[in-house]
Amino acid sequence: MRKNEIDIITLGCSKNLVDAERLMRQLELAGYKCVHDSAEPKGEIAIINTCGFIGDAKEESIEIILQFAERKSKGKLRKLYVMGCLSQRYKEELPAEIPEVDKWFGKFDYMGIVEECASAQFRERPKGYSLEFKGEEFERTLTTPKHYAYLKIAEGCNRYCSYCAIPLITGRFTSRKMEDILDEVRWLVGQGVREFNVIAQDLSSYGLDLYGEHRLAQLVDEMAQIEGVEWIRLHYTYPTDFPYDLLPVMAKHKNVCKYMDIALQHCSDNMLKKMHRHITREEQDAVIKRIREEVPGICIRTTLLVGHPGETEEDFNELCEWVKEMKFERMGAFAYSEEEGTYAAQHYKDDIPQEEKEQRVETLMAIQQEISAALLSQMVGTQQRVVIDREEEGYYVGRTQYDSPEVDCEVLIEKTENESRESGDRILEIGEFYTVTIIKSEDFDLYATL
Repeated sequence: MRKNEIDIITLGCSKNLVDAERLMRQLELAGYKCVHDSAEPKGEIAIINTCGFIGDAKEESIEIILQFAERKSKGKLRKLYVMGCLSQRYKEELPAEIPEVDKWFGKFDYMGIVEECASAQFRERPKGYSLEFKGEEFERTLTTPKHYAYLKIAEGCNRYCSYCAIPLITGRFTSRKMEDILDEVRWLVGQGVREFNVIAQDLSSYGLDLYGEHRLAQLVDEMAQIEGVEWIRLHYTYPTDFPYDLLPVMAKHKNVCKYMDIALQHCSDNMLKKMHRHITREEQDAVIKRIREEVPGICIRTTLLVGHPGETEEDFNELCEWVKEMKFERMGAFAYSEEEGTYAAQHYKDDIPQEEKEQRVETLMAIQQEISAALLSQMVGTQQRVVIDREEEGYYVGRTQYDSPEVDCEVLIEKTENESRESGDRILEIGEFYTVTIIKSEDFDLYATL
């Protein structure tokens, strides 16, 4: 157990990761050493940043909390704190269920954790330290490779889809001020960041609450003009009330990736209505068509939900045929999980067996595997600009503009024999961009050579 060292474990999405990085920055300025997602935690304090989105995520969060509670019971940990979505959602129930946790914090109270740590009896507060933000509030300790970062531009959601607990956890949609976001981008560029993955629960609504109008296009346009910004990638737009003024901005700027993550969830009008998506299949198809027309060559990533109450075999078959027709460049699928407090939990019966839900996920992903393989094969022989993320035995591993970190395809570039700096052979640098030729494709990955 290492004194003044804190282990921070982050579960869930990249939005959670940004919260953890801000917390780490403030703890380090308070005099602590922070270790993120260590394979062998040894700190005297542990902070678990939880996810509470769906059943599997909640189970994982509870399992990790119990693992650290056991470490504490064995004297290997002095303090255990829990924050994040699960803690925010069940702050009344959890303390009685897991008393080993010293204190529970909500999703937005990370400065409360700093205060709790700094005032702990077993540690002297650094001389002259006061419990205020040090530096700018957006400053953080990056846990990603230094060349890319996630940029959270809003919190919360106003959509209230039938199945989704996120609005119950995060509250109403709240945009950050544009000038604050741009200041953060400049600060991150100064830290060496070159790739910006823009995230929010609903990018489409950015600006409506602050400015009374869509401002995502303006934000991206101004970001693209900041020196040092090499790639901007957009995550989690919403098809209803889509901000079409964004598309000319994407087409205009070379450093805005031709990539759109837009969660569509389903296609049948029956399911779109039950899910409270406020859109029809015809309207949804029109959104996708216009995006592809105005931004030629764009890569569309989407997520689909199967097994929602009321999804008939006809609905699912329609979804399968639709996926074959739309040929999404990137796609994921997940099974419905009943979440208390949501409209679906209160008004629908969870009437589809779990085995059937999982079978539908497998069926969809098998269809997507064939689509992905066919689309990637068309890239063989083309030249692509890639960024190098890491080095593995025998390969450098990079990504194109069409691939987001950790969730999308990768490009493997074979090393030359006896590669070394002394030999004069070219060694690729992590975080640098290179032009490569694609020489081979698999279902979800590419191989390339300089």
